[in-house]
Amino acid sequence: MVGDNGYLIFGIGFLAQIFFSGRILCQWILSERAKEVVSPTIFWVLSIAGSYLLCIYGWMRNDFAIILGQFISYYIYMWNLNEKGIWDKIHWLFKTLLIITPIVAAGFALNDLPNFVDNFFRSQHLPLWLLVFGSIGQIVFTLRFIYQWYYSYKRNESILPSGFWMISLIGSFIIIAYGVIRLDPVLILGQSVGFVAYTRNLIIGYRHAKTLKNEE
Repeated sequence: MVGDNGYLIFGIGFLAQIFFSGRILCQWILSERAKEVVSPTIFWVLSIAGSYLLCIYGWMRNDFAIILGQFISYYIYMWNLNEKGIWDKIHWLFKTLLIITPIVAAGFALNDLPNFVDNFFRSQHLPLWLLVFGSIGQIVFTLRFIYQWYYSYKRNESILPSGFWMISLIGSFIIIAYGVIRLDPVLILGQSVGFVAYTRNLIIGYRHAKTLKNEE
């Protein structure tokens, strides 16, 4: 039975997934209109909003696998916002809050390391093998943003390449499996929504590349 705190925790988690699903839908619709894969500003705004909330959700669920994935990609979202020229337009107070929140959360965890380890790695409700499995999914899923950052950095612009979508499909599959085992509706629903969009972006990217090749 879910208590009051349970409803609050899942509410935060579902709100985060709404932001994540929204970013994919917006990016997908804009790509369909442009007939090529685009990297719109709204994608990165919704990304950082969802990541912020999902970090809180993972912390409240004592789920290190979720937190790990968000901490890695969080600052990549900021970099893309900077490339889009949006970061400089945000009020300095809000920017400071966005920058320091993950650092402060990590500081609290490291301040009481034995308790942190007990909560996340020695939980009676979450076997170590399942934690490792979930963490692998999050790492693979997050690698897409590391790849995206590197690809974009070399070209001095924010781009969502085909490799990003292929890595997304692999990572999403692992996370859904993890969510099924954990009976976590937030992870299952959030990742399932992206499957169609990831596949469709690969198709759009392939067709656009083929069109450009035929025009040469």
